[in-house]
Formats: sequence, C-alpha cells, structure tokens
Amino acid sequence: MRKHLNYASALIITLLLAANVPAAGAAEAKRPGNGKVAIVNGTAIFQAEFDNELAFFKQRFKSQGKPLSDAQIPLIKKDILENLITRELLYQAGQKAGAAADKSKVNEQFENLKKRFPSEAEFKKALSGRKLSEADLKTQIEKGMVIQSFIEKQFAQKTTITEKEIKAYYDEHLDSFKQPEQVRASHILIKVDSQADKALKTKARKKIEKIKQRLSKGEDFAALAKEFSDCPSADKGGDLGYFKRGQMVKPFEEAAFLLKPDKISDIVETGFGYHLIKVTDKKAEKITGYENAKSKISPYLKQNKIQKEIRLYAEELKEKADIDRLLTGNSEN
Repeated sequence: MRKHLNYASALIITLLLAANVPAAGAAEAKRPGNGKVAIVNGTAIFQAEFDNELAFFKQRFKSQGKPLSDAQIPLIKKDILENLITRELLYQAGQKAGAAADKSKVNEQFENLKKRFPSEAEFKKALSGRKLSEADLKTQIEKGMVIQSFIEKQFAQKTTITEKEIKAYYDEHLDSFKQPEQVRASHILIKVDSQADKALKTKARKKIEKIKQRLSKGEDFAALAKEFSDCPSADKGGDLGYFKRGQMVKPFEEAAFLLKPDKISDIVETGFGYHLIKVTDKKAEKITGYENAKSKISPYLKQNKIQKEIRLYAEELKEKADIDRLLTGNSEN
C-alpha cells in the first residue's frame, strides 16, 4: 500500500468498476461526512473517490482470501488518503510541467472500460452506484494520463541502471536465479482416508498390489492410471508434470526424487492413500547465468528506483503544499 506505483494504472484499475466490487449505497450518500476528505492546494478530494478506493482494496484483499480485519481498516484508510493526496500533487505538478493527455486516448480508454460491461445500462448503473458521471470518469482517466506522462518524462526517462548495479544485484541475490532440481512424474492413486478402518485400507492395498503386478508384466502405466487412478491426473495418464521439492507430500516427494527416469516405485503410502509413481524425466539444479538474467534485472531495478524517487518527490511536494486532511474515520463501504 505504501508504494506509490504506476499512478495512472492504479487509478484506472480502481475505476474499472467491476461488477463484483461493492458500491456505495443510498445510505452512503446521506452520510454527513460524504463531502471532502482533503483539500490539496485549494483542490478538493471527495468522499466518493475515497470510498471507491476503499471498496476496491477491500474486494482485492477478500479475493485473495485475506479479508481486512477491523484493526487493519484505519491503516488502510490512512494509506488511501495519502495516496489520493499524492496523486493530486503529482497531477498538479504535471500540469505545471506542461504534461497533457491526448483527448482521443482518453476517449479510447473510456470506451475500453465501457466494453467491460455487458450493456450500456450496466455501465451507467455502475457509475451511478459509485456516484460518478461519465464526465467524472473521463476526468479521472485524463488525470491518470497526465500523471503517467509526467512520471515518464520527469523520472523514467532520466533513470538509468548501470551494469555495475545489475551485477551487484545478481551476485547478492544468486539464490533467486537458482532453478532447483525437478522431476516429472506420473502416479496411480488408490484413494483411502488415513483415518479409515483396517478393512478399507486392506482393500485399497490389495487393489494397488494387483495393479503393481500388472505393471511388472509390462502393461502400460498411463493406460492403467486412466483405468484405475482416483486422482484427477488420471485423464492425463497420471501425469503430474514437473515439480520441485516442497510441492508434494513428503513420502511422495522422497520416493519420486530417488527414482531414476522410467523406473516405477514400490507402493507409497500418504494421507491420500496408496501410490505407484513413475518418473518420466529429471532436471538437475541449475543457475540462470548472468547474461540471461540481466535483461530481467534491469527493468526491475529501474522500476524500484523510479518508485523510490517518486516517493521522495511526493514527500517534498507535501512539505511545500497547503493540505487540509478532513477524513473523520467514518467512511466505510
């Protein structure tokens, strides 16, 4: 949250108005504090914009399986307010520097956002639910483009990464460029719960023993997996693809990594049941060489450097700006 990322992108993403992002309802519109949350050099930032951002972040965290707790909300609100203030300051700085948005590109972006909705009516309903007009949305798009243009000229074009910086990062993060040993394996699973009674376990064990006998007589592993395996991978002949250590349960992993290609394991018991494993390929551990890695390191370092410069610049702008923070802490979506 505290990283001032690509402001234009962040702004547009927030205003995509995806149908599953909760909107401010009628009760929200009547709330006494539903006016200004801040005034930046005489320009107001309104409650509706703040509430839209808060709804967006709540939905994003929820979709990641990490709903915001009551304790987190005040910190998120503070960050949202500061980000909105920073955007406004960057927009004002962009205007002073002569940055502008191409009207045709603003309209193009507007139409692209509109196409995300099944109908014109749904689009207008989403705008209304967030207390936005089409003109408001176009203004936000235009502001985002001005900010991005300003960032590009003021920071991105002036930011360079040296070979020395790239090499230093590579040497200091060598573990990040290691590709661990991997195996590709197929398996046949006869499923039985680890808490099942002895009779059920015995039945499952006998079933996989018979499959093992058929394999020892030369029958095709993939065909038997399709016929008998209780794993969804059965449709692919039991193929699980490549995996590294730590991705499978321990007994399965240990057996798979010990096997040589084209060899079949003894019966392996896990919490899922009984397995027969066939390793079809192995990839030894290797390290991505510097020459191949640097094309990915350079843009990463550049982006980090730009973000740092923007944060410092934003703090300088805030120190010089006339800012009234009016958020009372009442706003919730």
